[in-house]
Amino acid sequence: MPLWQIKMKILSYNVNGIRAAMKKGLIDFIKNENPDILGFQELKANKEDIDEKAFQDLGYHTYWLSAEKKGYSGVGIISKTKPNEVIEGMGHEFFDKEGRTLIAIYDNFTLINTYFPSGTSGEERQNLKYEFLDYYFGFIEEMKKKYSHLIVLGDYNIAHTEIDLHSPKTNQKTSGFLPAEREWMTKWFGSGMLDSFRYLNPDILHAYTWWTARFPTVRLENKGWRIDYISISESLKENLTEAFILPEAKHSDHCPLGVILK
Repeated sequence: MPLWQIKMKILSYNVNGIRAAMKKGLIDFIKNENPDILGFQELKANKEDIDEKAFQDLGYHTYWLSAEKKGYSGVGIISKTKPNEVIEGMGHEFFDKEGRTLIAIYDNFTLINTYFPSGTSGEERQNLKYEFLDYYFGFIEEMKKKYSHLIVLGDYNIAHTEIDLHSPKTNQKTSGFLPAEREWMTKWFGSGMLDSFRYLNPDILHAYTWWTARFPTVRLENKGWRIDYISISESLKENLTEAFILPEAKHSDHCPLGVILK
């Protein structure tokens, strides 16, 4: 029996500041796309500073996990269907204080929305990123024992293969494309998780979800990276009908990506 008798649209979006994104038309975008579930990363806002009513007026239940540090990190989920349970964090004191993981448990699947750390600010943060990756892999392995069907979406801050960024040759020593990070992704996708976009679009080129804001022409020229993913349990691959990126949405230095599951 299929898990869903109808189609379900799920989106992921690093908004790089949800209040700024809302000022750039985020609510109209959501109204037009009408996802069943949307996971946000990098809220850069406390819950009380987010205009929840704007989402609730569109028919969504809203859930937020902010970082203790103001204006930093944070994740959120809006959902047309109320989850059975929402869990804040993944049981790691330091990373949970950074507001990196929010879990929504539904009847037929469990959705885990995560904002992976960046290592671009220096060696200390890169080492923390490796610590996060090690812990997170074990955390998901434990989640697999409890829940059969996982959807792990978010900003992973890693481009997996050379097809996933514009200039692989010049970024071999750049955080986000380091050998150890790419090896982790290979291990991740070898552990029963499926890269939904690559599964349905194995050969598509120039499909990116992030462009540096330091150089304004980079996005116009589509010189980007694919560092955002919706990973699904292999048990869900027969339910996956579409996997796509929405580069025309410009409320952030990232763009949304999505899947449709039946």
